[in-house]
Amino acid sequence: MPKSKRLMELMMTVNRKRRFKVQELADEFGVSKRTILRDLQELGELGVPLYSEVGPHGGYQVVRERVLPPIAFTEEEAVAMFFAVHALRHYASLPFEAESASALSKFYLHMPGDIRDRIDGMKHRVDFVTPARRGEAPCLATLLDAAVRQQVLSIVYTSREEGEHARRIQPVCIYANNGLWYCTAYCFLREGFRVFRCDRIREAAPDPAGTAPRDLGDVALSRREAAEPIAPVRLRAALSRAGVQRCEAELWLAPMLDVREDGSGAIDRDVPASELSFYADFFLGLGREATVEAPEALRAAIRDKLSDLLERYN
Repeated sequence: MPKSKRLMELMMTVNRKRRFKVQELADEFGVSKRTILRDLQELGELGVPLYSEVGPHGGYQVVRERVLPPIAFTEEEAVAMFFAVHALRHYASLPFEAESASALSKFYLHMPGDIRDRIDGMKHRVDFVTPARRGEAPCLATLLDAAVRQQVLSIVYTSREEGEHARRIQPVCIYANNGLWYCTAYCFLREGFRVFRCDRIREAAPDPAGTAPRDLGDVALSRREAAEPIAPVRLRAALSRAGVQRCEAELWLAPMLDVREDGSGAIDRDVPASELSFYADFFLGLGREATVEAPEALRAAIRDKLSDLLERYN
């Protein structure tokens, strides 16, 4: 077997095994232990993170940050991968920020010159617009890891209603919308699923009390409708065609819409009573494209906000 082919297969083998002994590899590839040792040294120089353990049960092990074997991309696939990562640059925080920047750099630097020229030209012709947000979300990686491992976290959360306070949550997933990151999680305080703004999570760490995690392996909740409303009230509103289009742009609101054949629509759904002020601001922004029919408390909140605006501009 040519040395180049053996090195390639050896790289894939050690990534798959993670833990191995030199003699095992020598037997598998039909070469001497000395040859395998030289090959492992070359893999280490190429960036494969290996370390050895001495003793009767020793051997070699691949550290957690494994290096994947080379993958052949077509020109179109390489350009698509570059712009998929490039589109994330608008977010102030990412759960894999350093890694995405490193991947983008590797894609760009190792491409042929003509493909780099093509990408440079496309940078000024295509973009994925996301609102730039000032607030950072420093706990994204912790939240994502807890969602994958089904771990309970103790967090410090800041909300307009309660200020800064501690909670215990078990994350299900994180998702980005309109420039912000959100975390759908089971809240042990509310005993139900809630959606948390990730930039409002100041701290997140494994729960020191050792709260037993719930079995959420089959739960795949990634939208605001996963949250069960607290003290629900029935929201009913009529929407024009333009109102429907503007509501469809809101990820959290789109599932609540009932769209008619002519393009107009309606909302008829339970919402938390504590969020009526938020809904009042939202429907005020829709202007004549929406008419709130219920609850009366929401209609009153809209009237109060309109009165405040009239007073301000008088």
